[in-house]
Amino acid sequence: MNEFEGGDGRWLSLTNGGTAVFVDVLTFAVSELAREAWDFRFAALLSLQNQNVMGRGVVGFGLAELDWGDAPEEAAAAKDFLLRVLDLALTRHRWEELTYEPPRVEGYLRTFRTMVEDFDPATAKAGEDVLPGPQEAARASCVRHRVLNGLPFWEECVFCTEGV
Repeated sequence: MNEFEGGDGRWLSLTNGGTAVFVDVLTFAVSELAREAWDFRFAALLSLQNQNVMGRGVVGFGLAELDWGDAPEEAAAAKDFLLRVLDLALTRHRWEELTYEPPRVEGYLRTFRTMVEDFDPATAKAGEDVLPGPQEAARASCVRHRVLNGLPFWEECVFCTEGV
């Protein structure tokens, strides 16, 4: 199981297939909305959830493990970005481009959105940051799929690695 933790004891535990679709639909939304440095760092973290590269059943992260910024304003902006990403994904943004029908992902997105909404970034654990640093931010775009790709970690996006 792949697990995403909300920081208050709530977990979103997903099967490998559930994780793949969760990452796919979030990749569409993150790629559309990323503008600030934190946004691109989160996009890089999302690319590290690609099980085709990282391995099945070994991905996930906790909200308390993220670097939300040094100031309350930075944390608020990062949290707002993540909520906007989830809201855009819930509108089925670009889902017609998927090669499959994602029947359960709306529930996953709603659960994770509630976890993010209820999370207080001030409770994040200093020193446990899993968010890639500014130099590792995902700034390259996959021309074929029009999403942020896995650079600097690997050259292909999550959609390019399907079937690998």
